[in-house]
Amino acid sequence: MVEKKIKILIGKPGLDGHDRGAKIVSLALRDAGMEVIYTGLHQSVEQIVRVAVQEAVDVIGLSVMSGAHIPISKRLLELMKAEDIEDIPVVVGGVIPKQDIPKLTELGIKGVFPGGTPFDEIVAGITAAASEAA
Repeated sequence: MVEKKIKILIGKPGLDGHDRGAKIVSLALRDAGMEVIYTGLHQSVEQIVRVAVQEAVDVIGLSVMSGAHIPISKRLLELMKAEDIEDIPVVVGGVIPKQDIPKLTELGIKGVFPGGTPFDEIVAGITAAASEAA
């Protein structure tokens, strides 16, 4: 039986102009066998949700460097519920202080990957999130 390739959307919400990490993680995920859709810089949460619906992704990944990861995650999850796609797991990476990880998990974020997280941990976390949702 052929395993289904995980399709992940990597979104850069807001005005954050730094996307080197998102691009590098996208390449690592692609190299791990995932299909990666990268939305590019300066996307609204609404745009990210729209692409997730259009592309029928398995996982949504946010790359947030601005410090606004909690309000952005809340808004994303609200919009996903409104679009009836709240079953798609969401993971967040970037500049995430350790004390915010439990807050993100309580919101329903399925994986939190602060800067410096090894690629194999990111791949394993996304794979686990996609498997739980399947």
